[in-house]
Amino acid sequence: SKWGSMTDINSASIGIELDNNGRDAFPDAQIKSLLILLDTLKSKYLIPQLNFIGHADIAPTRKNDPNVNFPWKILAENGFGIWYNEDFLMTPPNDFNPIDALKIMGYDMTKPESAIEAFKRKYIVKEVNTVLTPYDKKVLYDLYRKYY
Repeated sequence: SKWGSMTDINSASIGIELDNNGRDAFPDAQIKSLLILLDTLKSKYLIPQLNFIGHADIAPTRKNDPNVNFPWKILAENGFGIWYNEDFLMTPPNDFNPIDALKIMGYDMTKPESAIEAFKRKYIVKEVNTVLTPYDKKVLYDLYRKYY
């Protein structure tokens, strides 16, 4: 697994597995428990907000979890990971390179199609495929700017 310049995420991370069949929504009680656990870990280990990522983020060619029903937005609203500003998405400048943006965010770009799918599964949720639409690029641009 890889994220950004770190090439052995498994030895430097804490993995949390939630019981889910890969298709269903995550129960509220499960997410509430997760938020308590994440808060404890964040406080104890001083984990930066940007460092809360998913399995598919660090291994997009091999993993597709959590599924599209995972509430990344709720986690971000509670300080675990990031989300985009839905009310103020800007059209990226002409020189914006989405592939470079994904790489700068941390995605392994060995197979760009896999990184795009992982990005879309997490942030776009619908139409999870390898094509970045103009809307997808606006979302990506907003998130990319959070890394700078």
